[in-house]
Amino acid sequence: MPFVTNGTENGHPIELYYEDHGAGRPVVLLQGYPLDGAAWEPQTLALLDAGYRVITVDRRGFGRSTRVASPFGYDELADDVAVLLEHLDLSDATLVGFSMGTAEVARYAGRHGTGRLRSAVMIAAFGPGLLLGEDGVGFPDAVFTGIQDAIRADRHQYLENYFLQHYVAEQNLGTRVSEATLRADTTVGAAAGAAAMLSCVAAWKEDFRSDLPAIDVPLLVLHGTEDRNIPIDVGARRIPQYVPHATVVEVAGGPHGIGVTHREIVTPALLEFLAEATGQRVPRS
Repeated sequence: MPFVTNGTENGHPIELYYEDHGAGRPVVLLQGYPLDGAAWEPQTLALLDAGYRVITVDRRGFGRSTRVASPFGYDELADDVAVLLEHLDLSDATLVGFSMGTAEVARYAGRHGTGRLRSAVMIAAFGPGLLLGEDGVGFPDAVFTGIQDAIRADRHQYLENYFLQHYVAEQNLGTRVSEATLRADTTVGAAAGAAAMLSCVAAWKEDFRSDLPAIDVPLLVLHGTEDRNIPIDVGARRIPQYVPHATVVEVAGGPHGIGVTHREIVTPALLEFLAEATGQRVPRS
């Protein structure tokens, strides 16, 4: 199994598990919370069939990566992405993030630039930030504290509730998402590091307004109109304020987990974008 190392915790190496399949232009997939790279399966298979090289990575603390508790913030997460791209010496790559992964895309661009990138994609975008700002958009700090309290009280019950909301189960269960998928996702989340799950919630409060303008390559943003984790007015609809050239696709009726529930929209849109994106840099204003 391939691993790349970035930093240490208490003298022990922090190892990031990744998978690298196929040939052609590289597409790097950054998964959301609290899943791992395997959750990209609906898109991975289609990308391989289309002739792309597909790379998935388990975020530190999750999947088969080291169950790290600290350091854990978006600087560290973006540096993990950079180490992976450098380790594989990728160029002309497309960085695709889902949920938490979209903020990694932003921080990676802000911290490391886009020299290795052809384009970028955000699915269920964090937007410029989730914490309530002066513009009155976002969530008050008490929401994040409440999530951490729920994880501490009963992490497994929190995960079950989380995925019901993630897929808006009362609308989509049995039609667009199966009970088996809910069970599988909950199992993956339960295997993640408890401290990492808590650390993620703290990291969600970081701001990305200064990072987003660094995305000077073509950017596709997809977001469900029924997303209850990150409402579209908090996420995708604010991205063009900071990345004016972004193409935003609103998925009608889509919940947070649109890569699963609305794969018939998300996957073709991703493939079309990959085929058309030129990698030409967009001048900053």
